Order: sequence, then structure tokens, then C-alpha cells
Amino acid sequence: MFSWDLSKTNHHILICNGNSCLKEQGEEVTEAIREAISSRGLDEKIHTSKTYCDGRCDDACVVISYPTGTWYQKITPSDTNKLLDHVLDGGKWEKVSHQWQNGVLVRKEGVVVGKSKLE
Repeated sequence: MFSWDLSKTNHHILICNGNSCLKEQGEEVTEAIREAISSRGLDEKIHTSKTYCDGRCDDACVVISYPTGTWYQKITPSDTNKLLDHVLDGGKWEKVSHQWQNGVLVRKEGVVVGKSKLE
């Protein structure tokens, strides 16, 4: 086992590889994002991690970017370059489902609310 040197890392992208996301190309999305990061020479600035279920199966394939806490929905391999542009530059994009605003995670209009975790 080894540890990455994350001292130059500015972004952490979490890519859901739970069952619903895998059915919606989760593994292909993971590979496409990692390849695009490498081809842009951003390996030191952007770190990726595959996750299991992120709990937003209706939004599959889900990608989450930190430090902004931005959640993306219905990501496909063809979205990779636009996703990385958004992660690096921000702005508006229709595939953003949730974003942190003033300490609150705000859901974009039209996105399924979901079931309470307390139920």
C-alpha cells in the first residue's frame, strides 16, 4: 500500500460506482474522467475516488466534486470535458443537481427530493 502526495491537490472528485450508477456507465464514467485528467496534465491538481452508493440513484451516474460540494447528475462518458471545465471554472451547467450555498446544500429545481434518511 502507498499514499498519494496530495499537497498540490485542489479538487477531489467522487464517482459513484454503486449498482444503479454502474448500470448507467459508472465504470466508463470513472475511466473517462481519469483519462481526461491525465491528458490535461491535471493529475496533481485533481484526485479521484470511486465510491459505492451515494444515495441518489434517480440521478445515476452521480459525480461529486469537492471542495465546492457540487453534485452532478446523469453523467455519461461524453460529459467528461464539460464536467472538468465546470469543476475548474464553476458557472452554470444543467447537470448540477445540488450545490452548497451559504452553508446549505441547495437542490436544483426539478430534481427529485428523495426519501428522508431518518425514515
